[in-house]
Amino acid sequence: MSSHHIVREGQEPALIIANGEACSSELLGQLLEWSPFVVVLDGALKRVLDLGIKVDVWLGDFDHNHDLSSDVLQQQHIEIVHTPDQNKTDLQKGIEFLIERKFEAVNIVWATGRRADHHLSNITDIVRYKKQIGIVVLDDYSRIFTLPNKFQKWYVKDTPISLMPVGEVMGVNTQGLTYELLHESLKLGHRTGSSNSTKSDGIITIEHTEGDLLLMECIDL
Repeated sequence: MSSHHIVREGQEPALIIANGEACSSELLGQLLEWSPFVVVLDGALKRVLDLGIKVDVWLGDFDHNHDLSSDVLQQQHIEIVHTPDQNKTDLQKGIEFLIERKFEAVNIVWATGRRADHHLSNITDIVRYKKQIGIVVLDDYSRIFTLPNKFQKWYVKDTPISLMPVGEVMGVNTQGLTYELLHESLKLGHRTGSSNSTKSDGIITIEHTEGDLLLMECIDL
C-alpha cells in the first residue's frame, strides 16, 4: 500500500501516522493518494511497514530500545529524527517537525482510540497549532478540524455533525443545522454542540466570535 505522487514540497498535506487504533485500509489508502510525505511516530513503525507503506520520516523519543541500525531502515531509506524532549508528545514533535519543513497542512491518523489520555491530547493539539499549520484528525468514524470564525460548507441532508469547544466558545450561530444555535456559548464539560446534523442538502454556516471550536464530521455505522 504505497503511494507518493510527485508534488512540490509543502504543496500537499503531509500524513502523520501515530500509534493509536488503526483505521481501515480504505481510509489509509485514500489519504496516501494525497499525502506524498509520510511521518510515522515512534512505536508505530513496524505496524506501518508491515502494511507496505513507504515511510519518509520515523520520529520520536525512541524510548523502547529500537534497533536504529536495522537493515529494514537502511533499505527503506527512512530519515530518522530523534526527539528526546519529554515535555512534548511525539505527535506534537511530529507537527512541529512539519512546521519547520514549511508544510501548510497535515492529515493525522491512528491518533484516536486506545489510551484516553493520548486520544484527548491528540485532538486538542489541533487547536495548539492552528495558527501554524492546518490539521485534520481522521479515523473511521470522524473527521475533526478547527473552525475559523465563519465557516461554510456544502453537506448532504442528515450528515451527523458535532461542535466541540476547547475551553469556552462565545457567540455561536448556525444556519442549516437541525438544532440551530443562536448567540450561544459552548464550554467543554458544561455544554457542547454534540450530535447535531444537517437539515437539508446545501450550505451550512457556523460562526463564532471568540474561542476555539472544533467541527467533527461524523459517520454513524
